Amino acid sequence: MASLRCQLVLLLIIVCLTTYELHVHAADGAKVGEGVVKIDCDGRCKGRCSKSSRTKLCLRACNSCCSRCNCVPPGTAGNHHLCPCYASITTRGGRLKCP
Repeated sequence: MASLRCQLVLLLIIVCLTTYELHVHAADGAKVGEGVVKIDCDGRCKGRCSKSSRTKLCLRACNSCCSRCNCVPPGTAGNHHLCPCYASITTRGGRLKCP
């Protein structure tokens, strides 16, 4: 009976550690292809750029940022705090690249 309890406790510890490692790995900004599910950049960027006056330019920039970060903030503008990688990409001139 004691060995069964020890086995169950050990199994629980292994599951907890594995779950923790997966969350830490995802939070560290793991690159796409390393176990992180790739989002639908085209669909998300169409929504993001739907109200833009220069839709094609917005879509090109958004898709470029999305492919690097695997993230697009919700809504048509703002909310950059929800996707820090997306918000940190700049042009050569130092302006924010991602719409």
